Amino acid sequence: MNMLKGVTIGQYYPADSMIHKMDARFKIIMILLYVIALFTAAGPISYILMILFAIFVIISAKIPYRLILRGLRPILWIVGFTLILHTFSTQEGTMIWQWSRFSIYNGGIIRGVMMGLRLILLISITSLLTLTTTPIDLTDGLEALLKPFKKIGLPAHELAMMMTIALRFVPTLIEEADKIIKAQTARGADFEEGGLIARGKSMLPILVPLFISAFRRADDLAMAMEARCYRGGEHRTKMKELKSGFRDYLGLASLTLLFLLMAFFRFAQIDSWQALL
Repeated sequence: MNMLKGVTIGQYYPADSMIHKMDARFKIIMILLYVIALFTAAGPISYILMILFAIFVIISAKIPYRLILRGLRPILWIVGFTLILHTFSTQEGTMIWQWSRFSIYNGGIIRGVMMGLRLILLISITSLLTLTTTPIDLTDGLEALLKPFKKIGLPAHELAMMMTIALRFVPTLIEEADKIIKAQTARGADFEEGGLIARGKSMLPILVPLFISAFRRADDLAMAMEARCYRGGEHRTKMKELKSGFRDYLGLASLTLLFLLMAFFRFAQIDSWQALL
C-alpha cells in the first residue's frame, strides 16, 4: 500500500525553469514525439541518447531527483517482472545458465534490461508533463490541439476539460485512499496477509468508500461549476493566452531530430544489440 504515496501523475511542481515556461501545446507534442522515438529505439546507442536526453530535460526542468524516483517506485515490480519474463523467455545469443527446462541467454538479459529502461524512461518523461504544466495551461493546450477535430463533431473543450480534471484528481484520490487505508488499519483490518483472493476481498472496504468519495467530489465540482455559470465550448475567452516562442520551436526541433536519429538507426540497422551478444 505504500506504493500509493509514490504516484506523481497529476501533481504540479512550481519552479522557474525553461521547461515550465514552454507552451503547453508544444510540450504535449514533444512528449508524444519522445514516446514514439522511445519505441523506435532499437540499440545501445539509441538508448544512451534517450537516457541522456531525459536527464537533460529533468535537469532543465529543475525537478528534484527524489520526486522523479518517487514516481518510479510504483512500477519497480513491473520492471522486475518484465526483466525476469524476458530473461527466461528469450533465447538469443549465448547461453550462460541452464537448469532442467530453464535457461538464460545473454540476449534475454539484454532484452529485459531494454524493456525495463523503456518503462522507466516512459514514466519519467510523461510525468514531467503534469509536473511542469499547470492544469489550466494543460487544458488550454489539449483544447488547442483537439480543435481541428471539432469539424467532425469532437467536443474539444469538454474532452480537454475531462482529461485535465481526471489528471488533477489522481493525487487527491490517492491521498483519500491512503486515509481510508489508515482508518481501516486502525480498526484492525489487515491488507497484507492471505492469498490473492483474500487480498482482493480485503480491498472492498477501501474501494467502496473511495468510489463514494469520488462521486461526491464529482457532484460537488459539478455544482460549483454550475453555480459559477460555467459554460464550455464556443465564445469562451481565456485569461492567459498560450504564446509560443523560440524555446518552444527549439525544443520541438530537438525532439524531431531525436526521433529522426532513432528511425535512422533502426531502419539502417547501424545500431543493434547483436554486437553485444
